[in-house]
Amino acid sequence: MQGYQITFFTHQDKRHKGKPLADWLVHLAQELGLSGATLIPGGEGFGHHRRIHSARFFELADQPQEVLVAATAEETERLFARLKAEGVHLFYVKTPVEFGVLGESS
Repeated sequence: MQGYQITFFTHQDKRHKGKPLADWLVHLAQELGLSGATLIPGGEGFGHHRRIHSARFFELADQPQEVLVAATAEETERLFARLKAEGVHLFYVKTPVEFGVLGESS
């Protein structure tokens, strides 16, 4: 299939509707019927404000996180329409990709 890999960048303490934003994004992808989403915790990073975000031994609230989604063009349109309607402020990278599944499911 042809579509997009979308990577959303956030951090542990960013919230939407009372839930951690990264968790909310994964559940939104499921609600919209996308094939999958993966939340990946990061060790350290920085954003457009040039401030370092990192996972510290005692404080994980500032831990960087990525949510990766592979979606068709139509799924991507629905996802971005919903994010716009929800008023979510979020940095992302959207890259054209080919994706699919190999082998038989076990």
